[in-house]
Amino acid sequence: MSFASIRIVTDDLDCLVAFYERVTGQRAERPAPVFAQFTGPGATLAIAGTATVAMLGGALTPATNRSVFIEFAVADVDGAFAELRLGPEDVVLEPTTMPWGNRSVLVRDPDGNVVNLFSRPAPDRAR
Repeated sequence: MSFASIRIVTDDLDCLVAFYERVTGQRAERPAPVFAQFTGPGATLAIAGTATVAMLGGALTPATNRSVFIEFAVADVDGAFAELRLGPEDVVLEPTTMPWGNRSVLVRDPDGNVVNLFSRPAPDRAR
């Protein structure tokens, strides 16, 4: 088995796609009007309109996530955060150096999902 993707179901596909285009710096692949994806070296982030899950009888409800982070490794957390130009209501945690060394900022996407932009500390060159 190999990991394929994480998919977010949304009521506003175009808005969410535009947000993740800003976060990733890449254009989404749009194989259908109700579906978009961002494919990178480590994973795929898929975004789908509610029409794609209509047959599931309400098993998925957009904008209700309270347990999953969507994480992106970035070279410059502070720069990436500044480029997003988010309002204070969309910021969960300002750029912070975590106790384990990662630099991280937590924001909310337009559906309220928590997005972590992080960078790992540089390797200790003194060793």
